[in-house]
Amino acid sequence: MTPANCPRCGGRLARDNDSGRCTPCQAAERDRLSTPPVVPASFWEHQPVRQALAERHLGRVIRAYRCHPYHGRHPLPQTVVGGWMGITQAQLSRVENGPPLVHLDRLAHWAGVFGIPAAYLWFTPPGRSHMTGAATSRREPQPPGPDKGRRALLAGIAAVAAGAGLTGSTDIMQPRRIGAADVARLNAVLTLYRSVDRECGGGLLYQEVARFAESVYRMLDWTHPAGLTPRLVAAVAAARQLAGWTAFDAGRHDDAQRHFVAGERAAVTAGDAPLAAMIRYAQAKQLQHLRHNQDALATLQLAHAQLGSQATPAVKALFWGAEAASVAALGDHQTAVTTLGKANDQFDRISHEREPGWMGFYDRGELLAQYGRVYRDGARQDSRHAPEAVRWTEDAVAAFDLANVRSTVLNEVGLCSALFLADQPERALAVGARVLEQARGISSRRVIDRVVNLRRDLARHRELPEVAAFERALTARAAAAA
Repeated sequence: MTPANCPRCGGRLARDNDSGRCTPCQAAERDRLSTPPVVPASFWEHQPVRQALAERHLGRVIRAYRCHPYHGRHPLPQTVVGGWMGITQAQLSRVENGPPLVHLDRLAHWAGVFGIPAAYLWFTPPGRSHMTGAATSRREPQPPGPDKGRRALLAGIAAVAAGAGLTGSTDIMQPRRIGAADVARLNAVLTLYRSVDRECGGGLLYQEVARFAESVYRMLDWTHPAGLTPRLVAAVAAARQLAGWTAFDAGRHDDAQRHFVAGERAAVTAGDAPLAAMIRYAQAKQLQHLRHNQDALATLQLAHAQLGSQATPAVKALFWGAEAASVAALGDHQTAVTTLGKANDQFDRISHEREPGWMGFYDRGELLAQYGRVYRDGARQDSRHAPEAVRWTEDAVAAFDLANVRSTVLNEVGLCSALFLADQPERALAVGARVLEQARGISSRRVIDRVVNLRRDLARHRELPEVAAFERALTARAAAAA
C-alpha cells in the first residue's frame, strides 16, 4: 500500500494501515456511535460541505458531512448518523435526497447536533443571535427546548385567524356577513393546525384549537348566503373534530367526547356523511386507546355501514384497518388478518384527486401501522407472529413522512414492544432508549401512555439487569405523568 497521512491529525500512516486512520485517532473516535466527533474549523471549508451550505439544504450538508475525508476512507454509515439525529436510516435517506427542510426547530436542533458553526447557517436558531465573521470550531450550545418556538408558531396561526376575522381578541366577535372566502380561510387555518398536531402533539395545541373551534361555531348564527350553509357547517364540524382529536391526544377524554358530539351533529346537519364517519372513526380510536375494543369495533362497523356507497377507497382502507386492530385486540387473529387484506386491496385503489381533503393524512405508513398492531397482538398469544410484528412495524416507521413525528414515535414504541415479543431484548432496549428521548419532544399524553405500557411486553426479559433498569425508567415516567 502507498503510505499516506491520517486525514484527522495529519500523522503518517503505516504501509499496512488500510483503515485510513492512525491508531490514536481510531481510539479517539470509538464513541462515534453515540455522538458526532468534535471537528476542526477547517472541516467546514471542505468544498462539498461549503457547496451544500450555500444551497441551504441541510440534508445535503449532512451527506457531505458523512462523506468528508476527515472520517477516513469510507463515509459514515447512514445508520450511525441517523442514530445521532434520533431517526432511522430510511428517514435520513429522505432528508438527504428530498426537498430542503424548512421547519426552524428541526433545522436548529440538527445543526446543534453536528456542531455547525452559526456563521455558516442561513437561519437564526431560536434564542440565538446570528454570528458573522470567521468560523469557529467550538461546539455551539444546544438550542433551547422546542416549546418556545412552537408556541410562537401557534401564536402566528392565531394571528392569521384573527386577521381573517375568524376569531376576535375577546370572547365576543362582531357578527358580519360570511362569504365563500371566509370558509376557505377557515379551512386553511385548520390545515395549519393539523400540521402542527402531527409534529407536536395535542397537549400543546388543544387550548388554541378548542378556542378556535368554539369561536367559529358561533359563525353559524351570522348571516350568509343559503347556498354556502353546507360548506360553512362542514368547516365548523371539521374544526370541532380537530378540537376533539387534540383533546384525546392530550388525555382530556371528556373534552374530546364533547367536541366529537358537536362535530358529528354539525356534519350530519351539513349532509356530509364522510365527515361524520371520520368523526366516528376518531371516537373509535379513543375507545381503542382506552381498551374498549368491543365498543370501538361496533362504532367503526356502524359508521362504515351508514356511509354506504359514499365510502371512497381511502375511507374504506382506513376503517377496515382500524377494525382489524380491534378484532386482533379481542383475540381473533385470523379474522383480523383477513380484514387487513381488504384494507390493503382498497388502499391500492386510492386516487388522491377523488378523496376528501381531510383524508390527506392517510398514507401507507398508517396502513402498515395497523399491520404492526395486529401482529403484535397476535404475538402476545402466539410468539410465532413476533417476527412479522417486527417486520411490519419497521416498515411502518420507515414509511412515515418526517413531518409526521407523533405517528413515527408511536410506531417506534410499537417496534420496541415487537422486539421484546420476538426475544430481541438488546435491540428493544436500543429502540426504547430512543423512544424515551423522542417522547420528551412531543406534547402527547397518548404517546406517554403507550411508552409506559411497554412494561407489559418486557416481562419475560425482566431478569436482565438492563431490562430491569429500563422498566424502572418507564415506571418513573408513569409517576411523572400522573
